[in-house]
Amino acid sequence: MRLAYSRPLALLLSSTSATRAFAPYRQASLSGGAQHFMTTTTTMSRGDNTQDNLRVGLCQFHVTEDKETNHETCSSYIERAAGLGAQLIVLPEIWASPYATAAFPEYAEELPRVGDKDLATKLASSPSATLLREASIQHNVWIVGGSIAEKEVETNNIYNTCLIFNPQGELVAKHRKAHLFDIDVPGGITFFESDTLTAGNSVTDFDTPFCKIGVGICYDIRFAAYAMILQQKGCKVLIYPGAFNMTTGPAHWELLQRARALDNQCYVLTASPARTEAPEEAGKYPHYTAWGHSTVVSPWGEVIATTDEREGIVVADLDLSNLETIRGSIPISKQKRDDIYKVEQA
Repeated sequence: MRLAYSRPLALLLSSTSATRAFAPYRQASLSGGAQHFMTTTTTMSRGDNTQDNLRVGLCQFHVTEDKETNHETCSSYIERAAGLGAQLIVLPEIWASPYATAAFPEYAEELPRVGDKDLATKLASSPSATLLREASIQHNVWIVGGSIAEKEVETNNIYNTCLIFNPQGELVAKHRKAHLFDIDVPGGITFFESDTLTAGNSVTDFDTPFCKIGVGICYDIRFAAYAMILQQKGCKVLIYPGAFNMTTGPAHWELLQRARALDNQCYVLTASPARTEAPEEAGKYPHYTAWGHSTVVSPWGEVIATTDEREGIVVADLDLSNLETIRGSIPISKQKRDDIYKVEQA
């Protein structure tokens, strides 16, 4: 196993106390065998965390055409992230099935609604949601469940949906991808989620003992107004499970995360599937190659923890008091000109 430390970001900036408060990060990369971990160094154990500090774990793993295999992989990564002290665990976009428009209807599950009284009964038709709920209870963690294909029985609509469970196994939020990934890049990639998916209609956030957290899915991150509304609702952390590709990933993945972090002075977290190269023989569905690079960005716009395209877990400690220092020092939320422009939720 190799342990390699990067230079602390604080040493790359000026030595003023204000700057040190903005970038008190030190990163460590651990890799060995098939597993690759990217984690921040810390002296804080999970039990020592206060409400000003939140340890997060981003799970990046391979996704196959076999749902049972994906479930086993997901359970293993949640367990490992919890073992690393993560209090909030984020899964990738479409982790239970192939990322292919033709696959979404076949793999779709009927998912519960927030507030369903008999949640256990509702979960009987959703093995993926059952896994997330049971894991949140077993490991006493918050789980932002990436996304899975959802079938709404009443309409037969298919959605790209994220479920969020608290440590008691309660479904506290549900986000349906609001902006569908419909693009045609000449010489790059053509993909139309709208061939089989329906867009959601909500701006989604949830409360935790640490702070309010906002959720989008992948393509939602391109829409600055969506993130701005979440910040206006009081969110300090924005989470985007995503599966950028080999065209948009190198160009925009990190750039968009840093932009949303700076725009809103929030932490931004992303979790991607690990990259799987195209097989020699075509499978049932068109192959999708994910960019990977699950990442944590600070409210100062710095990448504080990330990884490459391989399977792994990214762990970082979010200092929420540091966020308030940044917002107080550059108070853009108080300096907006509502008299000449305004972003509001419909």
